[in-house]
Amino acid sequence: MRMRGETMTKEEMKQRACEVIEERSNWITEIGETILKNPELGFKEHRTSAFVKSKFREMGLEPKEGIAITGTTADIKGRSAGIRLAIMGEMDALVVPNHPFADPSTGAAHACGHNAQIAGMLGAGIGLIQSGVMPELSGEIILMGVPAEELVEIEYRMKLRKEGKINFLTGKQEFIRLAKLQGVGIAMMFHLDIGGGDEKVTVGGTHNGCFAKFIRYRGREAHAGGSPHLGINALNAALLGIMGIHAQRETFQDEDNIRIHPIITKGGDLVNIIPADVRMETFVRGKKIEAILDANRKVNSALRAGALAIGAEVEIVDVPGYLPRFSFPPLDRLFAENIERLVGKGNVGVTPHRSSSTDMGDVAHLIPALHPYFKAGKGKLHSEEFLIEDPHLAYVKPAMGIAMTIVDLLADGAVVGTEIKKEFSPRLTLETFIETWDRLCQS
Repeated sequence: MRMRGETMTKEEMKQRACEVIEERSNWITEIGETILKNPELGFKEHRTSAFVKSKFREMGLEPKEGIAITGTTADIKGRSAGIRLAIMGEMDALVVPNHPFADPSTGAAHACGHNAQIAGMLGAGIGLIQSGVMPELSGEIILMGVPAEELVEIEYRMKLRKEGKINFLTGKQEFIRLAKLQGVGIAMMFHLDIGGGDEKVTVGGTHNGCFAKFIRYRGREAHAGGSPHLGINALNAALLGIMGIHAQRETFQDEDNIRIHPIITKGGDLVNIIPADVRMETFVRGKKIEAILDANRKVNSALRAGALAIGAEVEIVDVPGYLPRFSFPPLDRLFAENIERLVGKGNVGVTPHRSSSTDMGDVAHLIPALHPYFKAGKGKLHSEEFLIEDPHLAYVKPAMGIAMTIVDLLADGAVVGTEIKKEFSPRLTLETFIETWDRLCQS
């Protein structure tokens, strides 16, 4: 029997936190399923934000709200000052109108599993609180409901930017700009993946970075049937610009993982009027900033050539996308050791380079950032087929793994967390982050 005042060992803390998380597994799963059925797009997550705040209050926490429009955070104090750790969960969905849980009015759907991140974040928090573990730890945890990870609806977000409501187009970047990561030593989150193979969880890995682009072709209206010769067809200019991009693809080197995928968001006004206002959005992705800049210059040349060929005008706006994500092995190893105990030896692998992008890459330039994948889904990510196949692996196991890793980081005077912070060499500071993106977008 433990004597009054005697501290718990790390193993006892991990066990107690996991026991509470398991006991609250229905609560955690219900959170994930509720958000799944109420999807919202980035910077519009008002219902989701209110729901997260209600859960913070259930946990005895005082939420802070209105961060980057819909973002919310809550602090959990340890026994003494130490390292501040952030557990992040993304609140936004995608536009996938045919998804079985799509919002019928907006087409929004959680086809990427962000609903699981919120459930896991809150699950880790409640496990550490209700187990009595937090008073044993040296530090503070900040639970973060972060908006707008998916870089979509670029024109809408540029409008928010023009109105002064945001400066960057994604949530974590706005959290950085608003100094919500000031003093945070380590950030942690997870993402879902598709099942397959022997591995249930992967850690480490890298992601492409990207620029986001908004393009507007301007031509001249005319009667499409009666006098098309009097018009300047902006749609034709846009199509030539897209074909010019395709003609550049053979110049991209394989090791740079370049990805360019334009869409036309407005192709004209009426079928019997020569299109004079055509709008496009695209990403220019790559593994390294230098490769992205090179590809972006080629894309801009192709877009301008399309306008020149038709006699149209083109406006090209480059806005901050995401910085490439890289991992931090000491933090990855610590998490891998803990999660392996939960999913079984041999079921934890290494995440390969992913040519997709995330604003966790921006965070990883400033502080150690954990971003493992849990293979709890089926179908294809970002499609109507994506569904969670293993709710326990999607919602509950991530909460346990994160809670156990936090114990390692903050127990014994936060000696492990302090060592990890010392080993990390930031590539950017909070002060240079905005300056760097401004420079890149003007290159």
